[in-house]
Amino acid sequence: MPEREDPLVAFKFGLEIEGKLSGMFNSVSGIGSETEVVSQKVVNSDTGETIVRQMPGRLTWTPITMKRGVTSNMDIWKWRQSVVEGKIGDARTNCSIIAYSQENKEIARWNLENAWPSKVVGPEMDAGSTNYMIEDVTIVHEGVERVS
Repeated sequence: MPEREDPLVAFKFGLEIEGKLSGMFNSVSGIGSETEVVSQKVVNSDTGETIVRQMPGRLTWTPITMKRGVTSNMDIWKWRQSVVEGKIGDARTNCSIIAYSQENKEIARWNLENAWPSKVVGPEMDAGSTNYMIEDVTIVHEGVERVS
């Protein structure tokens, strides 16, 4: 019987761009991929019965959204500016999303291939609010692999 293993609990998440930690985030969503399902009708030549087979179609990598409190770190905004200026070749890079424990130990890592920020949204601002200012970034990529 396999040994029981508890799920990992992450305290925070880091974005590492080309080996440099470029920000800490409190929320990450969308890490994954999806394969389109194509229905194909097939007729059995012996019985004449029609069945529908489900075939794998196009593979897509889901966009990743990361949210964090606003800090003085401008790495994400500078990365996005390359895209805004049409320098997509400069913006495409390999990067990693890292989950950290409360003890600041790396507990999981996902490597992204040819990633670039398709969207950066600054915070909603309300001087009467006691909430942190939150900004979010959407990253698109051409492949993801969980390596730890």
